[in-house]
Amino acid sequence: MSDDAVKLAARKVWKLFGEGAERFLKNNPSPDAADLAEAGLIGAVREASIEVRQGEIFIIMGLSGSGKSTLVRCLSRLIEPTAGAVIFDGTDLLAASDKEMIDIRRHKMGMVFQHFALLPHLTVLRNVAFPLEVQGLDRNAREARAREVIELVGLSGRENYYPRELSGGQQQRVGIARSLAVEPDIWFLDEPFSALDPLIRREMQDEFLRIQSVLKKTIVFITHDFDEAIRLADRIAIMKDGQIIQTATPEQLVLHPASDYVREFTLHIPRAKVLTAGSIAAPWKAGADVAGEIPADARVETIADRVEASGKPFAVTDTTGKRIGLIDGHAIIDVLIGRER
Repeated sequence: MSDDAVKLAARKVWKLFGEGAERFLKNNPSPDAADLAEAGLIGAVREASIEVRQGEIFIIMGLSGSGKSTLVRCLSRLIEPTAGAVIFDGTDLLAASDKEMIDIRRHKMGMVFQHFALLPHLTVLRNVAFPLEVQGLDRNAREARAREVIELVGLSGRENYYPRELSGGQQQRVGIARSLAVEPDIWFLDEPFSALDPLIRREMQDEFLRIQSVLKKTIVFITHDFDEAIRLADRIAIMKDGQIIQTATPEQLVLHPASDYVREFTLHIPRAKVLTAGSIAAPWKAGADVAGEIPADARVETIADRVEASGKPFAVTDTTGKRIGLIDGHAIIDVLIGRER
């Protein structure tokens, strides 16, 4: 989980494709979809604003064509925004020179994309060390660092393999290791697991969470899979037609959708995976006879068996250990069968 410091922010970012896009936006600062269509422009990103906090996994999700990949490329200036501001560590990246942006990407940003883009003629070790070679680090130093991150992603012993000798999941681990070699301040991942088989994808999510528990990076993660999003995210921004529709925790999206679109997006997600004990607990009653204590942030799916098997309710506690509510088997069953309380 993150602290409250904002590491990266987008302020009313636009990306329009078409002739005269910048001039059009200057004359029409808040165009709608009809205005853009009349001008012959495509609004890939439309007035998008987000704040990514230090150390959090911030997921941007939406259907194909929603603008999520374009937005993440605007955040790193791989694509130039048409308007707006991108603030990274207090500096507006849109005011940075090309040389400054190259230096920032080489030293402060890590990027992993759906397609692994490994260099087929280089071994695992040399693939991972490649960004450090670009930085001008000497061979001994870069290979020592490469071996550290290869071990971190669980590929020790395969340093001298070539990409063709690895499975899809192993190749993606090499891509992750390569992006971490530069010790980035922020890590961009654009659908990194979507090309993998479901079982390998689940394993890579586990590996990703393990790595994050060690490194505590600030992460912007793109996906169209809500199951993946709720498993990984601290917060989620949902996009539609280039716009940010809602930004919230997975639980808040389910409990308080800001629109019918968000409600439909979350409709078929098993509530037990998202809701926490604190969100469904009844108010605490002093002197209640309880079977034990459960932290408020525990997901229902992780406590369901324990609570249902008990003949007594459990006390729900906050981060200080204070008892703030009660939860019993009836509350668990209501979540599991989708009954409103």
